[in-house]
Amino acid sequence: MAKKLSVTPLHDRVIVKPAPAEEKTAGGIIIPDTAKEKPQRGVVIAAGPGKKDEPMSVKAGDTVLYGKYAGTEIQIDSDDLLIMRESDILAIV
Repeated sequence: MAKKLSVTPLHDRVIVKPAPAEEKTAGGIIIPDTAKEKPQRGVVIAAGPGKKDEPMSVKAGDTVLYGKYAGTEIQIDSDDLLIMRESDILAIV
């Protein structure tokens, strides 16, 4: 979050940086790339202004939980990010 993002989301959209996938299990077994699950947690990098009658409830810096298949994957400045609607976010952690 130290660098300025060159993209601004519109309306009720947010840009989320997904947390890295788990590399090991609790027992110490290394998980291969083909078996890793998509992360469902991430940090909000940027948020739009919200809809006309509904202000945004998340802001940049919030850690959020979202659905497994939520959002669209995009790449900005060699960073893999997700852009999704605020309604795809399940909770703020």
